[in-house]
Amino acid sequence: MHIVLVPGLWLDASSWGEVTPALEAAGHRTHPLTMPGVGAPAAESRDIGMADWVDATVAVIDGLDGEVALVGHSGGGNVVYGALDARPDRIAHIVFLDSFPQGDGGIISELPVVDGVVPFPGWDFFDDEEVGDLDAQTRADATARTASVPERIPVDPLRLTDERRRSVPMTMITGTMPEAQIRQIIAAAPDWAAELVAVEDLRIIQLNDEGEPTGHWPQFSQPGAVAEAILRAID
Repeated sequence: MHIVLVPGLWLDASSWGEVTPALEAAGHRTHPLTMPGVGAPAAESRDIGMADWVDATVAVIDGLDGEVALVGHSGGGNVVYGALDARPDRIAHIVFLDSFPQGDGGIISELPVVDGVVPFPGWDFFDDEEVGDLDAQTRADATARTASVPERIPVDPLRLTDERRRSVPMTMITGTMPEAQIRQIIAAAPDWAAELVAVEDLRIIQLNDEGEPTGHWPQFSQPGAVAEAILRAID
């Protein structure tokens, strides 16, 4: 199977570097992506929006023969869900890594803009439970690979039109929220989770047991476990 991997904000294809070897060893072909405008100044990236990131992912899908799985980390979840909506007949499985499916009009988040781009805000910007499993060296290594994203991307609404997306098998790999809590949200069916509630074939893989340290960037802190979870999802 082809596995297209979309990173979250501030990251590029190299962020999957410790995950892809195990996927390829299992016989899959990996396609980690760097999204348009990452690291570019405002003069070059100000017009890049979510539709452009979705289109770039769809272009990769269209260039592949055979079954395709999509994997999206964090804000990359909006990208892969938009690509699924555009090509529901081409996608065999979609995987959200510490992310979830948003509905039409959903955004990633409002974030500080500096000089017309959104720079990586530093690890202190995030809650302890999101970064608690990243030691100092891992943080330094990851920071060195971060780059700004276009100003529009975090707040540009995702556009969805094809409800067939909801019938494609989906797996959520969760590091910061226990599976039981996700199931409770689905049962309560709040408006903000309407798209998640509507998914017809959902699996949840919890990376860690209760009480174990987890985080929002498990591809850095425990890449082997992430690869194993992706393989469980698509196999």
